[in-house]
Amino acid sequence: MRSVDPLSSLLSGIRAEGSVVSHAVLTAPWTIRFADGAPLTMISVLRGGGTLLLPDGTERAVGAGDTAVVNGSAPFHLADGPGTVPGDRAAYEIACFGPRAECAGEELGGIRWGADSQEATALIVGAYRASGRRHERLLRALPPVLVVKEDAEVCAWLETAAADAAQLSAGSQALMDRLLDWALVCTLRSWFDRAGADAPSWYRGLADPVLAPALQAFHDRPAEAWTVASLAARAGVSRALFAKRFTRLMGRPPLAYLTACRMDEAEALLTDTDLGVAEIARAVGYADAFGFSAAFKRHRGLSPRTFRAAAAV
Repeated sequence: MRSVDPLSSLLSGIRAEGSVVSHAVLTAPWTIRFADGAPLTMISVLRGGGTLLLPDGTERAVGAGDTAVVNGSAPFHLADGPGTVPGDRAAYEIACFGPRAECAGEELGGIRWGADSQEATALIVGAYRASGRRHERLLRALPPVLVVKEDAEVCAWLETAAADAAQLSAGSQALMDRLLDWALVCTLRSWFDRAGADAPSWYRGLADPVLAPALQAFHDRPAEAWTVASLAARAGVSRALFAKRFTRLMGRPPLAYLTACRMDEAEALLTDTDLGVAEIARAVGYADAFGFSAAFKRHRGLSPRTFRAAAAV
């Protein structure tokens, strides 16, 4: 059976699909307004730099080698310098998802501004679509903006790959989309690795040598009738030690964590599939629809059918 870790599962609901500005080269003064309403936007600064201007007024400098991920659908700006009022600079807008998408230009899914010189700022941008509800748990784990420093070799490789993709050869759009999917996964993994206590509990748990085998077994087979004893056996420790360590690292007891994960998965299945309630119950580890419905209502405040109907509106 193929092993699926929680991060891979969460990222399966968010992809770069024909929604990229593959290579923007800008000469100051400039401001870019991001107006996609995308759940996540990733900006990799290959050369030069600028300042992110977030909706709440926060400013975050980004320079060569930085990859920033902005979490949230509200419009934001990237400007050539701090303290910039967006209207004070030559302005561009990126809006890939609307009926009049403006992200497509002469190059592959992208726009090229200014001269291609070493003094200009060069960016690769990806706006990510969400398919269904599964990604929401990932977004809740991320701050409004995160920045990860990449190696110079990675930046050079990204720029070369973007330039190659911009030749509009067969498959170039798919190549660039997959490149940005790969870059997002790498960036988020790097950030989670460095976030320490700020990383989500499920990520910290997978890094723990005791908890990791039990967590992986559960996420591989969530429908199995897991108990604290069977999870402790996977971890190779006593039930009491496992429960104590799990609660300390994960912030909740083992069975509370299992229930929350099952309810998250049930939400996704209720909103993203046509499976019946009994089928969903079995898929997330309940023997019958009645027990599942009672647990779902305790956890979410709505019955599965009422939740599905409300989500469809």
